[in-house]
Amino acid sequence: MIEETRLEANWPQGSYSARRPLFGVLDRMIAADLLKTMLSVWSVIVVIIVSRKFIKVLDQAIDGQISNDALLKILGLKTIVAGVAFLPAATFMAVLMVLGRMYRDQEMSAIQSAGAGAGAIYRSVFQFVLPLSLIAAGLSFYAAPWAEATTEQLVSKDKQSADIRGIAPGKFSEYSGGDLVFYVEDIGKDKKMHKVFVQHRQKHGGALAIVNAESGRLEDLPDGRYMILEQGERIQGQPGDLNYVIEEFAEYAVRIEGKEALAREVPEAASSSLLWLSDKLPDIAELQRRLGIPLGALLLSFIAVPLAQLSPRGGVYGNILTGFLIFFIYGNLERVSQGWVTKAVIPPWLGPTSVYGLLVLISLVYLARYFGWKWLRLKLKEATSQ
Repeated sequence: MIEETRLEANWPQGSYSARRPLFGVLDRMIAADLLKTMLSVWSVIVVIIVSRKFIKVLDQAIDGQISNDALLKILGLKTIVAGVAFLPAATFMAVLMVLGRMYRDQEMSAIQSAGAGAGAIYRSVFQFVLPLSLIAAGLSFYAAPWAEATTEQLVSKDKQSADIRGIAPGKFSEYSGGDLVFYVEDIGKDKKMHKVFVQHRQKHGGALAIVNAESGRLEDLPDGRYMILEQGERIQGQPGDLNYVIEEFAEYAVRIEGKEALAREVPEAASSSLLWLSDKLPDIAELQRRLGIPLGALLLSFIAVPLAQLSPRGGVYGNILTGFLIFFIYGNLERVSQGWVTKAVIPPWLGPTSVYGLLVLISLVYLARYFGWKWLRLKLKEATSQ
């Protein structure tokens, strides 16, 4: 009967631990494998998520709400947001895959025979995960909100300028759902339009105005952006009636967009300093979400160390399914708790307590299976006695 290899809880003490360098060979080996694997997993996840989100952005670009120049900027910003959000998942999967491969290749047996136990493995893993969690905290609290705010500004600005985008000489351009139709015969180097035709349908009453002008220009005024037409004629009336108003003008203005609106105020785009000072439930839930990114990376990595050992004969991906199940439960519980905090279903403190309390409980269960329930009881007894 083949006895299953198991890391002992009581790793060697004394001369070995005293002489061990701060960042040894084992630490460097595991950190290098974790970095390569984490970047690979992270890249795949981010590409999939960003591709799905970018389809919606492309739909807006096709509708003319977003300019082609802003597409690449929005793509980069969406990559930052998605990359930060999925750092815990990529780290969790990387630890599972790296340690699972080490069990399969019997590297863990060699490490144990060299005198390194569970403490050495946790030390090596967290020498990589802890700095990564600090970086994730900075990205979550500062980089991701900046990217969200910048995206909202770009989208808002492009939506405001959608009515004037695409005006080109020699073609009809329709804007505002067909209420405005422009035709420009020529546009000079100074951006001045020559031989301008405008069909303007009034929103209330359905009256139709036809304007012909010798020239025109765009001008920003305090209450919005206007097309200023010069030296022309305006005919207004109801189609089918014989009652028309014909007037000539030296200068006539058509407003094509209102006063610049502010970007949407969403909690994801708010600065972290404002969230700390806010007592609004949506802001509290968003702050908890940002805090959950570094905490999730730490706790999930802590679970991954014993989880990778449970099925050493299952191959590198033997415990990936269990890992996906744990992350699925964690992610959904996190979203549900944030929604409940926002809607005041539960008090704000209960949201993160339930989520991370579940992760701690899962950690204790896997540690008990890793070392044995007797070891866990002894450790808990030692901790409480101190």
